[in-house]
Amino acid sequence: MALQPNQRLGPYEILSAIGAGGMGEVYRARDTRLDRTVAVKILPDHLSDRAELRERFEREARTIASLNHPHICTLYDIGQQDGLDYLVMEYLEGETLAERLKKGPLPLDQVLHYAIEIADALDKAHRKGITHRDLKPGNIMLTKSGTKLLDFGLAKLRQEAAPATPFSQLPTAKEAITAQGTILGTLQYMAPEQLEGKEVDARTDIFAFGAIMYEMATGKKAFDGKSQASLIAKILETDPPPMSSLQPMTPPALDRVVKQCLAKDRDDRWQSASDLTRELKWIAEGGSQVSSLPIAPAKGIRALGRRALILSVGALLIVVVVTGLATWNLKPSSVLPKRVTRFVITLPVGDQIGTPGLALSPDGSHLAYATVRGGLAQLYLRAMDGLEARPVAGPGLGIISQPFFSPDSQWLGFFSDGKLKKVSVNGGAALTLADGLLSPWGAVWSGRRTIVFGTDASGPLQEIPGTGGTPQPLTRLDKGEVWHRWPEFLPGGKGVLFIALRGVDSAPKIAAQSLGAGEHRDLLQTGIGPRYASSGHLIYAQAGNLVAVPFDARRLEVSGAAVPVVEGVLQTAGSGAADYSFSSNGTLVYVSGTETAQTKPVFVSRNGTEQPLAAPIREYGNPECSPDGRRMAFTITEGENQIWLYDVAKETSSKFTFEGVNSRPLWTRDGKQIAFTSTLNGRRGNK
Repeated sequence: MALQPNQRLGPYEILSAIGAGGMGEVYRARDTRLDRTVAVKILPDHLSDRAELRERFEREARTIASLNHPHICTLYDIGQQDGLDYLVMEYLEGETLAERLKKGPLPLDQVLHYAIEIADALDKAHRKGITHRDLKPGNIMLTKSGTKLLDFGLAKLRQEAAPATPFSQLPTAKEAITAQGTILGTLQYMAPEQLEGKEVDARTDIFAFGAIMYEMATGKKAFDGKSQASLIAKILETDPPPMSSLQPMTPPALDRVVKQCLAKDRDDRWQSASDLTRELKWIAEGGSQVSSLPIAPAKGIRALGRRALILSVGALLIVVVVTGLATWNLKPSSVLPKRVTRFVITLPVGDQIGTPGLALSPDGSHLAYATVRGGLAQLYLRAMDGLEARPVAGPGLGIISQPFFSPDSQWLGFFSDGKLKKVSVNGGAALTLADGLLSPWGAVWSGRRTIVFGTDASGPLQEIPGTGGTPQPLTRLDKGEVWHRWPEFLPGGKGVLFIALRGVDSAPKIAAQSLGAGEHRDLLQTGIGPRYASSGHLIYAQAGNLVAVPFDARRLEVSGAAVPVVEGVLQTAGSGAADYSFSSNGTLVYVSGTETAQTKPVFVSRNGTEQPLAAPIREYGNPECSPDGRRMAFTITEGENQIWLYDVAKETSSKFTFEGVNSRPLWTRDGKQIAFTSTLNGRRGNK
């Protein structure tokens, strides 16, 4: 009989039902003595008269009580009342791993983080002679404090031998409690020895753990079938596809670890969870030692001009994945990862760095970044195997942004005060290649010794010789397109990737065009900063993550599903520009952090008093007060660039422009008209 709210078991007041499993019904309850929320698990009435189940229920209590680990659910109490046996455990808030997997695969760093915690918990249990025997995503809870291993109801002390089970008596996939003489466990995560009714040990849990890691990384079950018989056959006779074939960014070392977990013969598996934990930690560290200097997230972002964003920080957290493409795991490889290095670039007091503001040389040997202080800029170059950065351009230049290397890594290109410039990595005077450019939007040096870039003005990509000259259009806008930006050349310089905006109310798309062709094609409906990896993948930034998708550079076609690669990559609010770069050998460098342009407008009096406006938090820009101070005009840049008006007395906002990309409002002296910049109908001008 189910328990009802307000019913009591000893000092525990039932609040609500949580769920039911094979080993009992679970309720949320309140410990009236300590005034804390707990979970109460009881043996169901219809099973309480079965001696073997009561024995297993009591064994669960002894099992959990003997374990003390931060990632194992804690047992508080055990009791009996009115013929009901019950356990009292810590109440966990969160979702099970099974619920999380319904949303798809986990990012690699989460896979490793959770796997290390689970493996460490298993090691604790195994050292006490306890095997879980029913390890599965549904028995792993994801909480704010990390993972929690649940339900040792099927756990078995090592010295107790499991009774043999005829193969014909295998349970269905949904069975959670089986009769004496049958197999205990959940089919899709059961090791071959469990299916064959043989004795189980710690290595049986390691098999299930391997199946869980496989599912976390790929979003697919390691073993699946249309029927119970086909599923059993797969577990006994076949190996699942390599994880890297489903999740291209899987480290080869992790692929190897999981494959060894899933070995059919337990003697071929990892022999202890302790060894497995150490291996996972090694992979999480990139296969080597990690140098990590934690700093607070970057703050103090302010706008300079329309789009140039400056990070006002004294230190910048740079993450370098020193690998070779094999470690990126864009395709299977036996090469083990070399290392992941996290280091801090400490800026002189008063210096700021723009975003995007770093570049990695094609040969992976040098990192370039630009800083500014009081309107004076400096371009720095740092050897990846060194500790000091040296200046190669400035001071005396305006704001420097978006540095990029020549294919031979000998020259650095950059933008400064409306000019495209280059400077030798050995130092010397900066040479001007083009002038009269509006705010730039990405540049790349091609193997054809030309430079391609996008500008703030509406229009296609522009191209100039690497020695300088007059920019010429490289791409052509399709009907309805506004601009092309953020170019990246494909292998051999035969094609170019870029971002295209098709309609002012739409999101930018990733497109590609073969050089010499008059048309381009859309590849993806969203994404920023596309890069091509030699393994045949397109890498791009989306919502602060790097994402990879299989890409045929010859046919300009995307195939397969996009998968997350790296989380926490800094993207510039508004433009979405991602601060990452990688070399031809696969070394990845990116700035770790988050940034937002969402603000709340305020009036500031002459004495410094701030008065917030009753306007919602949005991405505001270009605020302009009317001459009489009764209204404010500003640009809202999220989703579209349109001008809005705010009535100070009424505390209401209204949209002023509806078509085109509009910004920079300016009131006339009488306050009756507003001038602004617009790209209506694809042409830039003033209204």
